[in-house]
Amino acid sequence: MANMIWKVSVCLLCTVVTVCSVSLSAKRPDTTLRFQQSVFPSQQKESTSQCQYEACNAGKPDMLNVHMVAHTHDDVGWLKTVDQYYTGARPEITDVAVQYILDTVIQELRADPKRKFIYVEVAFFYRWWREQHDYMRHIVKGLVNKGQLQFILGGWCMNDEASTHYNAIIDQHTIGFRFLEDTFGECGRPVIGWQIDPFGHSREQASLFAQFGFDGYFFGRLDYQDKDKRMSEKTPEMMWEASADLGEQGFIFTGVNYNGYSPPTGFCFDSHCNDGPIVDDHKLEDYNADVKVKQFLKIVNEQARNYSTNHIMLTMGSDFQFTNAHQNYKNLDKLIQLVNEQERNGVKVNAFYSTPQCYLLALNKANKTWTTKQDDFFPYAHRPYSFWTGYFTSRAALKDYVRKTNNFLQVCKQLDALADLEAKFGSDLKIRDLEQAMGVAQHHDAVSGTSKQAVADDYALRLYKGTVRCQEVIYDSYNKLLSKGSDALPEQHFCPLVNISSCSFTETNTKFTVIAYNPIGRKLVAPIRVPVTAGKFRVLNSQGQTLPSQMISVTDRTKSIPERSNSKANAELYFEALLPALGFSTFFVESTSDTPSEKLAEEEKITERFSMENEHLAVHFDGESGLLSGITMKKENKEVSVGQNFYYYEGHPGNNSKPEFQASGAYIFRPVGGAKKVSTKVISTNVTGELVQEVRQKFNDWTTQVIRLYRNSRFVEFEWTVGPIPIADKIGKEIVSRFNSNLQNADLFYTDSNGREILERKNNYRPTWKLVQTEMIAGNYFPVNSRIYIKDKALDTQLTILTDRSQGGASPIHGSIELMVHRRLLYDDSLGVGEPLNETGSDGKGLVIRGKHYLLLENLAEANSSHRDFAEKLFMQPVTSFSANELTPAEYNKKFATSWSGLKTGTLPDNVHLLTLQGWRAKTILVRLEHFYEKNEDPKLSQPVTVQLKDLFVGLEMVSVQELTLGANKKLEDAKRLMWKVENHGTTKADMSSFVTPLDSSKWGVLLNPMQIRTFQVEIKM
Repeated sequence: MANMIWKVSVCLLCTVVTVCSVSLSAKRPDTTLRFQQSVFPSQQKESTSQCQYEACNAGKPDMLNVHMVAHTHDDVGWLKTVDQYYTGARPEITDVAVQYILDTVIQELRADPKRKFIYVEVAFFYRWWREQHDYMRHIVKGLVNKGQLQFILGGWCMNDEASTHYNAIIDQHTIGFRFLEDTFGECGRPVIGWQIDPFGHSREQASLFAQFGFDGYFFGRLDYQDKDKRMSEKTPEMMWEASADLGEQGFIFTGVNYNGYSPPTGFCFDSHCNDGPIVDDHKLEDYNADVKVKQFLKIVNEQARNYSTNHIMLTMGSDFQFTNAHQNYKNLDKLIQLVNEQERNGVKVNAFYSTPQCYLLALNKANKTWTTKQDDFFPYAHRPYSFWTGYFTSRAALKDYVRKTNNFLQVCKQLDALADLEAKFGSDLKIRDLEQAMGVAQHHDAVSGTSKQAVADDYALRLYKGTVRCQEVIYDSYNKLLSKGSDALPEQHFCPLVNISSCSFTETNTKFTVIAYNPIGRKLVAPIRVPVTAGKFRVLNSQGQTLPSQMISVTDRTKSIPERSNSKANAELYFEALLPALGFSTFFVESTSDTPSEKLAEEEKITERFSMENEHLAVHFDGESGLLSGITMKKENKEVSVGQNFYYYEGHPGNNSKPEFQASGAYIFRPVGGAKKVSTKVISTNVTGELVQEVRQKFNDWTTQVIRLYRNSRFVEFEWTVGPIPIADKIGKEIVSRFNSNLQNADLFYTDSNGREILERKNNYRPTWKLVQTEMIAGNYFPVNSRIYIKDKALDTQLTILTDRSQGGASPIHGSIELMVHRRLLYDDSLGVGEPLNETGSDGKGLVIRGKHYLLLENLAEANSSHRDFAEKLFMQPVTSFSANELTPAEYNKKFATSWSGLKTGTLPDNVHLLTLQGWRAKTILVRLEHFYEKNEDPKLSQPVTVQLKDLFVGLEMVSVQELTLGANKKLEDAKRLMWKVENHGTTKADMSSFVTPLDSSKWGVLLNPMQIRTFQVEIKM
């Protein structure tokens, strides 16, 4: 297939990618490098006796042992794209190239067996490895087996922790682990988490590391006040109790690096540094060895005063360092030798090449009792007035596209496994394109929104290309699962712009089928909206029965969105689709030309108190302001005062030379003063209907909203459209949606951690130190990945807002919830990206963002089950496709199945989520089952639950099962972790299998405790 030149425009809920020409000659990436197909390749590798902990220098007991860690931190895109960083292209931006780092490091490790190096980003190493010949691969495997080259972390990237969802975090580590395991066996298996650059650290990230089987976790950034306190008290190393539900299974030893991840001042020997070499020849004029040694000893002794053992770790590397590894190692060799020679002079310092893994082992052998931490490390500030809370929202369109694409990837993997495609269609290679694109997108400068615009476009383009490949897999899966004979399923069309009421296929066809696939393990009723031109349409189910439907006019605001300029749709056909668990249903849409066009419901201006009602809720609007004023919970006959409005903060200007001059930028949120209303006059209209009712609000030309209440729903939907944010006044703006209520929440609110456990937040408070607050607004913002809520015990009421993407959230005043939806700024915050966060959109006038919030108002006893269930449905939404059809439902039924479920049982328990279902190695699938409730959230659903794995899936006869660690790279029965003495706890267990109940021998019953994820490799009979 000819290569193509692509134009990328990130907009709204999706990324629009348009083919501009068909004349490219760029070489496609090599996809012939396949993962090995043995069930556990590590069983076939060379002896591991010299790698991992066996390769460690234990140090000397009566000395200060300085672990010199040679490393490079290679961003998987930031100022340049991931490929440009690898090759060194665009040197005018920054003259670095990862391929040369790996080339020269390998040469230098071969030259001296005492040298060590750690490598992190598998996305880069994968690129490098596939270019190497067999002899070089043999050399590298030898270095790995001897412990000279150690892989740390092992993910495709070093993921962000504020904007990522736990599903994507697990997946991006899994593809990295799989490559390392298949390539290097046990010696390539990471045992250390290494999050040295992300801008704050989530508790869920630490919990996942523990479940991977990691022994420890090191990071570089924490709030400056927290760091000062920890260093003064000698507690920068601790046991992080990272799960309130998993107990010791979620414990992980955690350390804070002294100098972030950079070398000490004066000892950066990289070609990009200005510190200069060590000159140890007395005959040379610039001899400086004595001075350098004296400086070094002062530095390490100062660092040692902040730590509690006689071991410290020095990070001897930084961003893209070791391009000329010879220069680095030659100076490090000299430094180590010169320092150690001082022992004869009574100096008690022992320096040597080491790794974080070896440093961790030394701490473990110190046999001390470690303090604990239970909360997280958000928000992060590196100095006063400088809270890194803006990136929780930055590049809102990209954040949404990443989330939606992950949804699509899970569907792609599920259908591939259920249809057992790999042997015939080579689907594994097609899926891998999207897996790797998603892996890159989790990088801490990707989904975080902190890269340059051109790089953000590249992230989106990779996701788009991967999605196209996965569309092929979905079609092939449908073709196999649906076809009853030799007829091929009609071509399927996917409509990524349906959120802006645009789909060229449905707009230009009057008779077509809709296939909707439900990726969760319970049946559901899904709202389906199909863009059409005006007319009258009928929707039939697979039995040919007419379903209730409703025609809804497309708003004028939607029609004006630049990215839908070619759309002809002026209406949406809405219907409710009943979908089986882990399965699909087919629906038939046809124009009924024999009847007059259906008259679209007219908008009526709201001039007096107005209410939308369904079976559960009454949603009230004030007649004078046109704004939401309250919600009545019908069963309880309780009305709660709830309002919603849009506000903006002015982004702080500044040159960043001092803390007080800090500007608001891609990373930093720093407002000038309080929030201002985007408008003082709101025009509100209502549209009635049998299935869905709408209130349409216009705040100004760039802020509009549609509030919807669906039939029989317990939630209220807020679809907001914001942008282009005006900047003619030379003022950057940060837009928030604020919900106000009469709930008394006592400064407490609650946010999720990467979509899983819930953490309590309190304004102007940190659980582990006395906060000196310098930013009353930004300093109380926290990442919201899926939900934020407040509750009032006296009123027995909880107000929950669920999001469709990661955003920054807060509760700035009593009874309020605030979510930042869009940002457009005119100053760079001087943290490296080098350009303001000013997204101009496809027309150059400013990016328009569309998104949704979902409001739940419940009694406290029911609130948790509501938000848990709804969050799963939002994260794993049905995927719809369309195809031309001239057959009646009966005729279609003869050729193709119209409804199908992949579950033999028909459903999973209400508290179990099918986290992963995918084809794995030869004749195997990978299955992850998750109990997605916390302890004490619900009397019934927070109880342990059992799933019979053996007879779970239709068409997959299971022969054998092997339980693995969460990262799927080690048998759980073989997984052992270091044991630690923990304050108020005792000694931790080594055996990871002790935290789970063995499978029931007959049906393979999997017992799941609250928040527990269990991972299985299942052999399938072919």
